[in-house]
Amino acid sequence: MNERLTFQNGRSPLRRIRRGLAVCLICLLLLPPSVSVFGGHAAPKRYNIIFILLDDQRYDAMGFLKGQSFLETPNMDSIARNGAYLPHAYVTTALCSPSRASILTGQYAHRHRVVDNDSPLPPGLKFFPQMLQKGGYETAFIGKWHMGGGSDDPQPGFNYWVSFKNQGHYLPHPDGLNVNGKHVEQKGYITDELNGYALDWLKGRRTAKPFMLYLSHKAVHAEFIPAERHRGKFENEKFVEPRTQDPENVSGAPMWVRNQRNSWHGVDFPYHSKLDISEYYKRYAETLLAVDEGIGKIIELLRSKGLYENTLIAVMGDNGFAFGEHGLIDKRTAYEESMRVPLVMQLPALIKPGSRVKEVVANIDIAPTFLELAGQKATPEMDGKSYLPLLLGRKAAWRDDLLHEYFWEYAFPQTPTIHALRGPRFKYINYYGLWDINELYDLDADPLESRNLISDPKYRQTVDSMRKQLFATMESTGGMYIPLKENRWGQQNLRREDKKEPAAFPPQLIKKP
Repeated sequence: MNERLTFQNGRSPLRRIRRGLAVCLICLLLLPPSVSVFGGHAAPKRYNIIFILLDDQRYDAMGFLKGQSFLETPNMDSIARNGAYLPHAYVTTALCSPSRASILTGQYAHRHRVVDNDSPLPPGLKFFPQMLQKGGYETAFIGKWHMGGGSDDPQPGFNYWVSFKNQGHYLPHPDGLNVNGKHVEQKGYITDELNGYALDWLKGRRTAKPFMLYLSHKAVHAEFIPAERHRGKFENEKFVEPRTQDPENVSGAPMWVRNQRNSWHGVDFPYHSKLDISEYYKRYAETLLAVDEGIGKIIELLRSKGLYENTLIAVMGDNGFAFGEHGLIDKRTAYEESMRVPLVMQLPALIKPGSRVKEVVANIDIAPTFLELAGQKATPEMDGKSYLPLLLGRKAAWRDDLLHEYFWEYAFPQTPTIHALRGPRFKYINYYGLWDINELYDLDADPLESRNLISDPKYRQTVDSMRKQLFATMESTGGMYIPLKENRWGQQNLRREDKKEPAAFPPQLIKKP
């Protein structure tokens, strides 16, 4: 019996096994050194990563998306053309610090607990760059940190550090910059300064060691100040007002939204001034130009150094921004203009030009995606998932809905605590701590969210189902609490008593009588 097993048809099975193993070994040796196998598909283990984060860049604020006809972002457009555009990219909290913490941790705000712009960083919070560092990556952070208070001190996970206190300043300011722990003068326009630091750091990178650059711009945060070379470029262009700015085109809005039209974040009394929203947007578009120029210079440098093919470039907004939609300005709501952001990514060696990812992705997915690209796994504490398979055109199990949250702030008391669930077709918005109605929108039939269906009997089952799913998601991720903080804002901070226009608004931005 053993003899027949050993010698069948005159050949030894053991010999065939050895031959097969030898062939497999040869195949593995012939694979390019930059390729490994993990997660069920071939992926690079040492690709470079450049993540460029913009502040307050709304979902359509790229030239090819034509949010307004005169927008110009040729270099962002080229990334979408040469890589992937993700039209359904969202943030889980539409506010600077919480969204940035979600990007770095892969967690919802209620889990990482940076719930507003004044929250401290909890001890032991882990950022994905720390994991990349341990995996052999050189890492750099350049730009706006804006978490854990106003500090600009270097943070864990970065070999190289350039930042500034709080929101920073577009123009030179005594606060200056923090470069690797040392105070340095801010010599010029902040976007150009940050682009310059980024280019200098990239010039020192080599192909032998992978790197990750996190370039976090102040732009285009209000108050918008463009570079002098771009000032007035769009002065004579026509701004098209959003349809929902007219209250006649909106039905069933909650009372707090209707009242907010005449508040600090409303179009009827913006920032308690006579600000002209159309001129304000033009200044926003001009401020965006220097960011796009810097992206172009980064792309050119990568080409010159032979790093272009193997470097991921991703451009994303930290939250959206309303310019009149629903009668509002700013962010902090669960409407699409607030929570939806632009996201384009290119990696010539992997991502097919002109790709589109139709699934809903979010800021909490950035960390897992970058980690998988680097051959690492997301931690169990992360709420997000890697969408690398989607970028590569592969099918993957994906979410059906996304949780969004915002926690009431003393500084801006006109906006309540908000929890929302965005599904494939419907969005359910739940308000906490005020006597008002909730909201339900059919995003397929009403993408502008102009008709609130919350009281329509036909959708009662949809409302009940989404409400249960919303609270089940919060329950499963530890989100069933409301953070309370000491009120450290004086009454004078809540309303401008002098009714004068803020100094940051030059005469051309003031609404004409």
